[in-house]
Amino acid sequence: MLADARGRPLRSLRISVTDRCNLRCRYCMPEPNYAWLPRGDLLDFAELRTLTAAFQSLGVSQIRLTGGEPLLRRDLPRLVEMLAGLEQRDLAMTTNGALLAEHAAALRGAGLQRVTVSLDSLDAATFRRLTGRGDLAAVLAGIDAAVRHFPTPKLNCVVMRGSNDAEIPDLIAFGREHGVEVRFIEYMDVGGATEWSRATVVPRAEILNRVAGAFGAIEPVVRRDAAPADRWRLADGTVFGVIASTTAPFCGSCDRSRLTADGTWYRCLYAREGLDLRGLLRGGASLEDLRRAIASAWRVRADRGAEERAALGNRGVLADRAALQADPRLEMHTRGG
Repeated sequence: MLADARGRPLRSLRISVTDRCNLRCRYCMPEPNYAWLPRGDLLDFAELRTLTAAFQSLGVSQIRLTGGEPLLRRDLPRLVEMLAGLEQRDLAMTTNGALLAEHAAALRGAGLQRVTVSLDSLDAATFRRLTGRGDLAAVLAGIDAAVRHFPTPKLNCVVMRGSNDAEIPDLIAFGREHGVEVRFIEYMDVGGATEWSRATVVPRAEILNRVAGAFGAIEPVVRRDAAPADRWRLADGTVFGVIASTTAPFCGSCDRSRLTADGTWYRCLYAREGLDLRGLLRGGASLEDLRRAIASAWRVRADRGAEERAALGNRGVLADRAALQADPRLEMHTRGG
């Protein structure tokens, strides 16, 4: 398997199919105005399939479709069918769930294997405050559809102190009742998180203490992969996860990279520069040309962005408003989660 300069394999690729989103979550898109990728620069489905095939030939076995909100991309089930035709071992999607009830059956029929839904609050007023314009009922309907059509969906919850941290036990109970696995994510200082501060982060240790205080003893689940979430089990068998990228980075085992909707490939979520694969593709590059470019870039990869951020003594936002307006590819909603 192709390895980088630190011995990490190229295994997981997250493909953003659009930089647009129908929500304005505080931890991702808190600003009133955004710069968008030119629509003519977005990769079409055939281009996305070609690049996916190139990555797959180099060892990528996990594909996750993201956004923005991926269900805003027209005819997404057709893209899923095209990627599923590559006999991808793991084809998944992350969505905010607002449109999932309408599309879940078609996505599953097209070959999507797994789905993760973002749910940051079970209280309608809190949910709207966190998402800017979200309808909790629509997301809950999307989760119901995910449960009907997909095996063991996951729920992602970004925990923010003073906003939704009191709901940690309620979300665990919701996951147990609905047969979904909840994963709590520490608030990250990624591009787009212009309201981030250390004080708003609820660290993994505190999340675990709150769960144990509500449900009793918890035990770790032995890891067998390089997934970002550490997982724990309650006495009744309920499993939940915590993604502690902020306080306990896992750069040493990170096998993920990200492809933006306009074909820029980032080997780290915190990277300032990416590789322009669209330019190569539209310039007439063959599949072998693409393979060589990707392999060469991965072999020299030494990124450990989250660890470097954690080591900063005076840690602020990754990119300010001016930087984000100048380069929308710095945005989390452009790179995908």
